[in-house]
Amino acid sequence: MSTSSSSPSYKVYFVLLVPLATLLLLHFTPAGDGFSVMEQRVAALFVFAALSWILEPWPIYATSILVITLELICLSDSAWFVFRQAESPAFGKLLSYRDIMATLASRLDQNLARVLLKPFGEKPAYVMLGIMVITATFSMFMSNTATTAMMLAILLPILKELPATDRGRSALVLSVPIAANLGGLGTPIGSPPNAIALKYLTGADALNFGQWMAFGLPFVLVMVGFGWFLLKTLFPFQQQSITINMKGSFQQSTRARIVYITFAGTIALWLSDFLHGMNAYVVAMIPVTVFLLTNVINKEDLKTLSWEVLWLVAGGIALGLAMEESGLAQNLVSQIPLAGLPGWAVLILAAGFAQLMANFLSHTATANLLLPIVAALSVSLPAVQSIGGLPAMIIGVTLTISTGMCLPISSPPNALASATGEVKTPDMTRVGLWIGGMGLALILILMALMNALHFFTPSTS
Repeated sequence: MSTSSSSPSYKVYFVLLVPLATLLLLHFTPAGDGFSVMEQRVAALFVFAALSWILEPWPIYATSILVITLELICLSDSAWFVFRQAESPAFGKLLSYRDIMATLASRLDQNLARVLLKPFGEKPAYVMLGIMVITATFSMFMSNTATTAMMLAILLPILKELPATDRGRSALVLSVPIAANLGGLGTPIGSPPNAIALKYLTGADALNFGQWMAFGLPFVLVMVGFGWFLLKTLFPFQQQSITINMKGSFQQSTRARIVYITFAGTIALWLSDFLHGMNAYVVAMIPVTVFLLTNVINKEDLKTLSWEVLWLVAGGIALGLAMEESGLAQNLVSQIPLAGLPGWAVLILAAGFAQLMANFLSHTATANLLLPIVAALSVSLPAVQSIGGLPAMIIGVTLTISTGMCLPISSPPNALASATGEVKTPDMTRVGLWIGGMGLALILILMALMNALHFFTPSTS
């Protein structure tokens, strides 16, 4: 009994003191005896990790995530400003944050979504609008797949209120993947293609979190609004009112507070990247670490993966790999006569081709496959400079990729929606074609507007 009663107190002290001691060692221990500052920081992290794995103040897998996060914050080239110094023999060399992230091969409380859904009333069309707004918002900061799974679970009791013959059931289910695919475009961390695009936007063309949202958020708002109008037109609700019997309130438990505070803090860090120097990928590791350390997410949550969906998406990724390695994609692009075309025509052709491929491959595979080619075209074709050059082409194609959603294999959210059995593939294809066409038109308008505002003009200061 005495052991069990003293153990929690001991662990509390350990949890509070060891990270603090580690950070002090990392920052204030001077270099000496042939060891650089970086080497001493690594040694301090090693001691911390060893103690954590042995004494287990938190789950051992959480320790591994914490070690990676501390390396990103304290040792990487995207470290917090206070830990960065000019590289020298005494200081050592900063690690590449990409190399650290490569060693790693979200969860918001569902009650929050239920609370946010209440103001949209009981008319099915407006309930659907609420679902799309919430899904798109969460997808800006969470995994699109995780957001879709959460929102489909919330949708189940709503579907029970509608008869099996009501076409609106298909609209409700389709609204989730549409909003999830589109919402991810609102921020640079919302979807993998965005992260791939940022690799090509460096130097004078680099964009921070807020700059991405300046064009991403308007695009999302217009496309989600169009998607909502499209769904309620193609799949009209027969029932005029539904009663949503979902209990939802802002929980006051410790776990809930951790989620709310961490989520708000993470968004604040993303929007203030120009102050602390940590990029979006490094900041994204912080909530994962916090949730694992505080047991908001546990190993059982990590096991709850939908394997049939993973296999479905893996087929698209495999096809993209085959097209890349065989050289077929490059040859197809080279067959398009682009020389002599105006810049807007090059953008539409590139974006249209990317969208077509994204319907059959995964969005990530398409971005990996085509963005290097788009970057090369942007540099080699002078006409592209008239529409904003490399940034306009990369951003335009990236946004368009995520509007490719005609088939269940197009994206994990589509696959999850298809797995419900409420959506027929021809219906998904019909909606996807409308979304794709609108996406292409809006891309052209948005890029022209951003270019007119000199958004893509490098600073000469």
